[in-house]
Amino acid sequence: SLNFSADCNAVLKALQPIFQEQGMTETVHNWEDHGYLATYIKKNGSFANLRIYPHGLVLVDLQSYEDHTKGRDEVDQLLNKVEERMKELFHGNIRRVKRLPAILRGGVIDRYWPTADGRLVEYDIDEVVYDEDSPFQNIKILHSKQFGNILILSGDVNLAESDLAYTQAIMGSGKEDYAGKEVLILGGGDGGILYEIVKLKPKMVTMVASNIDQMVIDGCKKYMRKTCGDVLDNLKGECYQVLIEDCIPVLKRYAKEGRMFDYVINDLTAVPISTSPEEDSTWEFLRLILDLSMKVLKQDGKYFTQGNCINLTDALTLYEEQLSRLYCPVEFSKETVCVPSYMELY
Repeated sequence: SLNFSADCNAVLKALQPIFQEQGMTETVHNWEDHGYLATYIKKNGSFANLRIYPHGLVLVDLQSYEDHTKGRDEVDQLLNKVEERMKELFHGNIRRVKRLPAILRGGVIDRYWPTADGRLVEYDIDEVVYDEDSPFQNIKILHSKQFGNILILSGDVNLAESDLAYTQAIMGSGKEDYAGKEVLILGGGDGGILYEIVKLKPKMVTMVASNIDQMVIDGCKKYMRKTCGDVLDNLKGECYQVLIEDCIPVLKRYAKEGRMFDYVINDLTAVPISTSPEEDSTWEFLRLILDLSMKVLKQDGKYFTQGNCINLTDALTLYEEQLSRLYCPVEFSKETVCVPSYMELY
């Protein structure tokens, strides 16, 4: 990035010899007032795009099938020569030089996953532990050197073995006394919340899935045991039961029966990102879950749920607005925590 407008032809002529020395075939496109695009193709299929903009931006993109050390060294050497030649040409008038690490495309292991607010994160994933399609979603469990095994549902990073902070926060951050209490968990198929609450000697915990997906439970009980312990080995325990049912009919049934809980913990799909709550069916789903949950919550009970990435301020504000539209008045508070594998504040 230069400090002034670029002479596109001069930049092209200065850099051409570097690519020609590599034995690369050149094709040049010139647009009046919009700069140059030069492509350079090597016999082995590697190629480079050189894009020169009149306002002073020069981009070099390199693609190569080679993933061995020699191939990476050749790329580094070529980029070094480009940088050196640009510095010779423009002396001290370069505002910024930025070299990005290579993106590996089409690899056996997919390392790239988006954050909730749409930024691309490269994880240090080194193994595909589990990858299956259920009737409802794709279920992946990938191993990260930093975060342990990570559960990913249909491309959405759900929870890693490192993410006890998430589980603790959605349980009230250690401020609640669950001993002898009735607890309802909505979702939570990874078993993390159930495992932590059972340790606190509740009277009974009922966990009900949202999408009746037994395969999530099966994958987690085998490959996410640092998160769920042994609570998913059986669907019933001394103080808990797991229902593989749609949570909406269950909530309606409990409301009709007059069954009440001290705590309802919603670990279903994250809050919708859409900013059109009247048109988005996921907002309708959220409001329905909220209303039904209030009907089974004791007068002095507490409802815990995840919010969203703190950068999604519009979605979070809209969610808070939904709380004023419930059939009963509620008070709410918020807490911000860092969830390690999300690489963002939630």
